[in-house]
Amino acid sequence: MTEKVLAAVRTGARTIEMREFPLPDIPADGALIRVEVAGICGTDVKMYGKPVITDPVIMGHENVGTIVRAGPDFTRRKGFAEGDRVFVEHYVPCFTCDWCHLGEYRHCAATDWRTNPDARRYGYTSAQNPYHLWGGFAGYMYLPWNAVIHRVPADLSMELAGIITPLSNGIEWALFDAGVGYDSRVLVQGPGQQGLSQVVACKQAGASQIIVTGTARDTARLRLATELGADHVVDVDAEDVRARVAELTDGRGVDVVLDCTAGAGTAPVVLGIEVLKRRGGTLLIQGEMASFPDFPVKLMTEKAITLRSARGHSYRSCELAISQLASRRFPLERLTTHTFGIDEVPEAIRSVGGEAGQDVVHVSVLPWGKA
Repeated sequence: MTEKVLAAVRTGARTIEMREFPLPDIPADGALIRVEVAGICGTDVKMYGKPVITDPVIMGHENVGTIVRAGPDFTRRKGFAEGDRVFVEHYVPCFTCDWCHLGEYRHCAATDWRTNPDARRYGYTSAQNPYHLWGGFAGYMYLPWNAVIHRVPADLSMELAGIITPLSNGIEWALFDAGVGYDSRVLVQGPGQQGLSQVVACKQAGASQIIVTGTARDTARLRLATELGADHVVDVDAEDVRARVAELTDGRGVDVVLDCTAGAGTAPVVLGIEVLKRRGGTLLIQGEMASFPDFPVKLMTEKAITLRSARGHSYRSCELAISQLASRRFPLERLTTHTFGIDEVPEAIRSVGGEAGQDVVHVSVLPWGKA
C-alpha cells in the first residue's frame, strides 16, 4: 500500500481542507524532506483571505526539515544527502536565465507566481502539479534539483529554525538594501516579526542608534525590541514621533528608515521622509500600497532621499541568518510566540492576522507536533 501524506490544503478563500496525497516516488535528481517546522507571515494571511491562485494549494513557504530520501543525482549536484537538516527557500528558479546567473534568482520568471501561471514556489504552487507536495503545511515536501537549500545545525531549536526566513529578510532589507552599518542611526517602523528581525540585523551591523515605533497594542513587542537591542521605543498613540526622533537625534534625523507597517497606509511613509536626515537618507518600504496619489516627491528629492523596495532575500542573507541564530547572541527564540499543529492551520493563520490577541509575533506550524 502506498504511504500517504497528510496536508492542509487551501481550497478557497479562508477555506482549508485536510487531504491525503501519495508519498511520491522521487526521480534521480529529486529529494523528499520530512517537514519539521513551517513559519507563517503576513503574506500567508493575504493569500488565505484572497487567493490569487484558485487551484488547491498547500501553503507554507518558510520551511525546515530533514532529507529522508535523496536521488543520487540530487546528492551529487547539491551536496546534500539523506539525514541532512535543511532550510528550503521558497524560490524554485531555473538557474539558466540572466537573473539566476547574477545570483538574483528571487527575480527569476520560473518562480514568479504573479506573472507565470506555471511558476514553482513553495506555498504558492498548485498541488495538482507533479509531486503535489509544494508547501510546508504537510508532513513531507518535495525538492527538485533546483530547490535552494541551506544546511541547518542539528542543535538549532525549532523555535529558532522557524524564524530563518524573517531574519534573512531583515538582514537583506536593512544591511544589503538600505545600507545600515557602523554608526548608522535607524528608525524601524513596526515591531512585528520583520521589524524585530531588523532590530537585530542593525544592532549586529553596528548601528549607533535604533529607534522602534509601535502602537499601544504593541506594548509587549516594544519591550521585546528593547531586549533585542533597540535604544529607544516610541508609542505612536501617545507621542509625537517627529518631535521624539528630533529630540533623540539632536535634530539631525535618522540615516535610514525601515518601514515595516504593512497595511498601515501611506502615513508612515510620509513620516519616514520627514524624519530622515537633511540630505542623503534611505527609506525602505514594502509594497502594500496600491496607490499613493499625494506622494511627497518634492520633499524627497530636495532631501536627496534614496527610496528602496523590500523584496525577499538572497542566498547570503539566509546563510547569515542561520549563523546569527546559531550564535545565540540574541534571545531570538522569543520571536516565536505561538505554535500550532497541522490540523490547526486556519487558527494559526488567523492569529498572524490579528484575530487571536495582541502578543503574537511569529507563528509556526509543526506538522508532526512538538518533539
